[in-house]
Amino acid sequence: MTIMPNTPSKKPAVEIRRKGDRFHTQISWLDSRHSFSFSQHYDPLNMHHGLLLVHNDDIVKPNTGFRTHPHRDMEIVTWVLDGELEHKDSEGHSGILYPGLAQRMSAGTGIWHSEMNPRGDKAVHFIQMWVPPDREHIAPSYEQLDINEQLSRGGLVPIASGRGHEAAIAIRQKGAVLWGGRLRPGEMALVPDAAYVHVFVAKGSAELEHADSLQAGDEARLTAAGGRRLTAGKSEGAEVLIWESDATVEL
Repeated sequence: MTIMPNTPSKKPAVEIRRKGDRFHTQISWLDSRHSFSFSQHYDPLNMHHGLLLVHNDDIVKPNTGFRTHPHRDMEIVTWVLDGELEHKDSEGHSGILYPGLAQRMSAGTGIWHSEMNPRGDKAVHFIQMWVPPDREHIAPSYEQLDINEQLSRGGLVPIASGRGHEAAIAIRQKGAVLWGGRLRPGEMALVPDAAYVHVFVAKGSAELEHADSLQAGDEARLTAAGGRRLTAGKSEGAEVLIWESDATVEL
């Protein structure tokens, strides 16, 4: 995998992808939708957007989950929307993730972890996202941070950043930032002006300027499209996750 700098000649584009058009995995304990090729789902024309390689929307039933499995050389960010997710890894980290608690795991030279739903009465709904690191073969590491207070103020908040943003977990990728927002009904936020931007509506609905309305589970992929306004639906608002990248990858 090679990280390629942005090429200014990229033609501006906005691509809308609906929830129902995303790859779908449904088994006894998991209901998952994948923005990009993942596991048995493969499309050579849908491998990533900018530096964002994996964007999985997972619902895990009670008392089940992803048992211990390995990763290496990847920055993995997990964001819980509803319920609780229990994390344990081979470096001795463990804890319960909940809405508003951002988690980053740098797999580095190799790490084993599990992600289980500890609740017996409620499913857990979470988004897991992967970007490549600036440098491979680093020591594995872990970080989590509660940003509920920042989110309560409105607007977009940095959740994970390779650029030293305050109140954000640090990822080892200076070319990427994940922004999040719990936008109130009718609230407007400005989408970052970057080479590659991935807008995902996790809850509610939103209107993307000069594009279309997005419902829960829909996404928009912007390429050199400039900063655009994103306005939350007037009835229920929206929870959104937005990745900006100033580079892309060559797989």
